[in-house]
Amino acid sequence: MNSYDLGVDIELYDALQRIRFEHPEVGAVILTSGKERVFCSGANIFMLGLSSHAWKVNFCKFTNETRNGIEDSSAHSGIKFIAACNGTTAGGGYELALACDEIVLVDDRSSAVSLPEVPLLGVLPGTGGLTRLTDKRHVRRDLADVFCTTVEGVRGQRARDWALVDAIVKPQHFDGYIQQRAQSLAAASERPKAARGIALAPLDRIGEPHRLHYRFVEVRLDGPAQRVELTISAPEADPPASIDEALAVGTHWWPLQMARELDDAS
Repeated sequence: MNSYDLGVDIELYDALQRIRFEHPEVGAVILTSGKERVFCSGANIFMLGLSSHAWKVNFCKFTNETRNGIEDSSAHSGIKFIAACNGTTAGGGYELALACDEIVLVDDRSSAVSLPEVPLLGVLPGTGGLTRLTDKRHVRRDLADVFCTTVEGVRGQRARDWALVDAIVKPQHFDGYIQQRAQSLAAASERPKAARGIALAPLDRIGEPHRLHYRFVEVRLDGPAQRVELTISAPEADPPASIDEALAVGTHWWPLQMARELDDAS
């Protein structure tokens, strides 16, 4: 059912950060599934069932931070996100869709959106689902109550009427509609089309039980004292003397490119 674990979200977080900072030309992102008739069923329940309470809490915190990053990219970096729900969208899968600017559900008479955690597991949705329903999408609270206590979820026109999705589209028109919406959102983005992004190089890290060592950052963990000590070292090379030099040596940060373009224009 296309469920996810922590490894999926770690990679998703990395991919989104690279899109945001390495590719300023991107104005729209489509989140969809490579499987037919299923978008995502949420977190892997078997994984959670074997995990401690503390691990589950931190898992939910990390996944929610990833969703917050999607919304922050939309609000502050001009990247708009479309959830192309090409099939069943349940639990954490729907919470992922809720983090996007637009949710499009395929209207194939079977695909539905749902938050079935309460009736199936006896727990509240763990990644901001109820909050985003009422505060972000402004779903009526009585409808939200019915929705999150209904195992089978809501599909088709009712999902659209309840503001659970932004559009429902027949299967034969689904891909074309998604591409059209992505092009429209990208065209309206204020991100600089010809700018160059900052390269996020892979991290060189040495991990030990009470120590993490990066190229410029040293982390020492003191568990009994509940303390972490961070030591930050500056790069050994001299800083670039100008924007042109920074771009030439590989400090490809699009605000620098924008600053140079503004200087040229003035």
